Amino acid sequence: MNRIPSVNLQDFLSEDANRKQKFIDEIGKAYEEIGFVALKGHFLDDQLVDNLYSEVKNFFDLPVETKRSYEIEGIGGQRGYISFGKESAKGKKEGDLKEFWHFGQYVEDDPERAKEYPENVTVNELAQFNKIGKETYQMLEKTAKYVLRALALYLNLEETYFDNYIHNGNSILRPIHYPPILEEPENAVRAAAHGDINLITLLMGAQGRGLQVQNNAGEWIDAMAEPDELMINVGDMLSRHTNNKLKSTIHRVVNPPRELWGTSRYSIPFFMHPISEMKLDVLESCIDEDNPKQFDNITAGEFLNERLIELGLKK
Repeated sequence: MNRIPSVNLQDFLSEDANRKQKFIDEIGKAYEEIGFVALKGHFLDDQLVDNLYSEVKNFFDLPVETKRSYEIEGIGGQRGYISFGKESAKGKKEGDLKEFWHFGQYVEDDPERAKEYPENVTVNELAQFNKIGKETYQMLEKTAKYVLRALALYLNLEETYFDNYIHNGNSILRPIHYPPILEEPENAVRAAAHGDINLITLLMGAQGRGLQVQNNAGEWIDAMAEPDELMINVGDMLSRHTNNKLKSTIHRVVNPPRELWGTSRYSIPFFMHPISEMKLDVLESCIDEDNPKQFDNITAGEFLNERLIELGLKK
């Protein structure tokens, strides 16, 4: 496969059983073969997207010392600002050429769950930054819920199987700034080859070249979305839960050609995480003689903690 398949969420949301099944079959097949789709018909409108990019650029344009005042020690980078070069891919010592921000869950109906998560960090200099971040977070979470409903049906589970696991889940919205490259990078790229930790990732900002996906033949292919599409991929938690039936595909963000080194790149992934106590044990329906169980039992919280340590975000 040398291109990312495109699907439309409105097919799944329609009253037409054939259109709904078509979406389920298309997204399931794509996730078995390459682990990525480009999704139209999501819940983000153009104005919200424009407002978000404007606020994100305003934040990253703030002085470095101002941004660093929002870097919170002791929470593994789960909220607020994470400075340039601090995160590295699993098994790689060089830091990625990026800085980013984390918005987390907005728990409103569960005081015990709210205590589990760090509080979101308010940027005092930008009146709209947090409001627009929250609105985007909630629209992406809503989109992700319906994608997971389709995948539940594809896996012969009850349609709302994932709903209680993702309600108040530990999801993260991450606006990323890849600054202009000022000198020859020493063995570093904007984001080194990696798989995502979570259930699924919804990515805004894959319209420009840079994001690449490794197909089953080991070839790197460009993952380009249309302006109205989100790029959505399977993460390691979902791959593990399905015994690797749905593929968590290795991907990277490569450095641009030298003539474009002077430009910034922005992308905004939403990492859909479940609540920490969700069991990621391999689904019985994904085990058979040809596909024996590949993974040990583990909870989502335990798995996340292991990976944050591997990424250098937690000690």
